[in-house]
Amino acid sequence: MADKEMLFIFNPRSGKAKIKNKLQDIIDIFVKAEYEVTVYPTQCEGDAIQAVKNKKDRYDILVCCGGDGTLDEVVNGMVRCRKKIPIGYIPAGSTNDFAGSLGIPKDMLRAAEIIVKGKDYACDIGAFNKESFVYIAAFGIFTDVSYGTRQDMKNVLGHMAYILEGMKRIPNIKPYKLKACYDGVTLEDEFIFGMITNSISVGGFKRITGKYVELDDGEFEVTLIKMPSNPLELNNIMAALLNRNINTDYMYCFKTASIIFESEQEIPWTLDGEFGGDHKKVSIHNMKQAVKIRVADKE
Repeated sequence: MADKEMLFIFNPRSGKAKIKNKLQDIIDIFVKAEYEVTVYPTQCEGDAIQAVKNKKDRYDILVCCGGDGTLDEVVNGMVRCRKKIPIGYIPAGSTNDFAGSLGIPKDMLRAAEIIVKGKDYACDIGAFNKESFVYIAAFGIFTDVSYGTRQDMKNVLGHMAYILEGMKRIPNIKPYKLKACYDGVTLEDEFIFGMITNSISVGGFKRITGKYVELDDGEFEVTLIKMPSNPLELNNIMAALLNRNINTDYMYCFKTASIIFESEQEIPWTLDGEFGGDHKKVSIHNMKQAVKIRVADKE
């Protein structure tokens, strides 16, 4: 008889709906590990948050399967109910940046095996005003691509959908005039892009956030890109970002545990690839080791 209880939340629409063919095998892995499994397919946006908040008390572990947006909702629900139940993650989205950063495999059955055999890793989470995010808060060029790209496009094209959609935006770049305050430093400039991250990869590009990233050190990696003067500068910015050759003529890059952004106009933000609202003031701080994620035990 199972003596451990699991809530298994999955997004049936993530990543070509590929969980459909794996669902029975995944549940079989959990049951063989003596879990009593409650299965909850999400019905709409925000559903996973409510599922976690409403059903938190009786479970020993909470497992989610979907893209980074599904994981974001589960973590938001966990943070709001203030209970540190371990989270297992089976990635099934288009990019799965955070899973890659944690060494969680794309193979769904291998990821399920890690959940029943692995260890808990306490990792940092970001607070964004009254919300939270798992690995990235961003504004500016490309940031609306992930939530502005149709799901069917994501499913068919994967990474290429984001790249094609993003390329269409380049001729219409508009800067945001912002003041950023962190660790006693104040920056005021016009920026086309900014990201506050706790991840080894973003948009499928590894090491774009820095060469020495730790997910449990209580600090974010911050990249703020200035408005280029001409197309050549824009090309130089893109090359520097992708090669992680920091060019201080075009960008600011630093680590911090908290940062405040202020602007005269409302700026749209994205949190873990989903729309995070329009804001004139944003306060972001690192919640060090706030959630436990089940990862492979390499010992």
